[in-house]
Amino acid sequence: MARFASALLAAAAASTLLVSAALAADPASCKTVKMSDPGWSDITSTNALASTVLEGLGYEADVETLAVPIGYQSLANKQIDVFLGNWMPAQQKFRDELDAKKSADVLTKNLEGAKFTLAVPNYVAEAGVKDVKDLAANAGKFKKEIYGIEPGAPANLNIQSMIDAPDYGLKGWKLVDSSEQGMLSQVQKAGRSKDWIVFLGWAPHPMNNMGLTYLSGADQFFGPNYGGAEVFTLARAGYAGECPNVAKLFEQVKFTVPMENEMMAALADGTDAKKAAKDWLKANPAVLEPWLAGVTTLDGQPGLEAVKSEIGG
Repeated sequence: MARFASALLAAAAASTLLVSAALAADPASCKTVKMSDPGWSDITSTNALASTVLEGLGYEADVETLAVPIGYQSLANKQIDVFLGNWMPAQQKFRDELDAKKSADVLTKNLEGAKFTLAVPNYVAEAGVKDVKDLAANAGKFKKEIYGIEPGAPANLNIQSMIDAPDYGLKGWKLVDSSEQGMLSQVQKAGRSKDWIVFLGWAPHPMNNMGLTYLSGADQFFGPNYGGAEVFTLARAGYAGECPNVAKLFEQVKFTVPMENEMMAALADGTDAKKAAKDWLKANPAVLEPWLAGVTTLDGQPGLEAVKSEIGG
């Protein structure tokens, strides 16, 4: 009888292990999720939010800082799993290359209402510069310089194309490659002495609190509606099939301009990205329900409860 009872217990234990394995949402190979960040505060913010949720689900987020061209190359080479910062139409060239090789999949559009084009401080706009065609007449005040972000970024390529085009009278102008932080430092410096500066502006971003005016007339290079943009989440080809649970999460994670502005403002104040994300999610737990609908932890447990427990909500 004792042997029979032991056999029953062993069978029950084995059955529990089998059920647990069956409930596992993704294979162990999916535990580490590799993501890229071009060094932009908006993508740092969205990566931090996604990473916080991933960690609550039992995954590990491995975020690498990579320049845009390298990030896309890494996605195509399967060295990166997910990229949350496919700005369109500014990055159309990279998307076309990925599509031609079928090396990446679009999981979702994660942001609408973004903007991405040239801008000037309000005091420059009030002096009459409101269109890109107004730049040439004021070349001396601008020192024939347009400030961009990191070398090789699609936006910088668009700016250089605008300088090279005959329509704007920008022959002899220089694109100043920098970084998001370096560029904005120059804008702030110019603002203190009311010097003239033209630079790459976008929303969402706290820079919009600095008093800037987006220039019209750049539709050919940045798209209509002052560079109206949409941002997409990309995954390396085949990732959704290999890791369906985490891919489902990324299909459902979407952001808003106010959400990202709040996150980036926290980063600008010096708050660590992970802390800012955790604080934001704790204060706004309602976003978690649509993000985690039908999503489980790595080992198959209810995802929403696990993430709320992780953030203390």
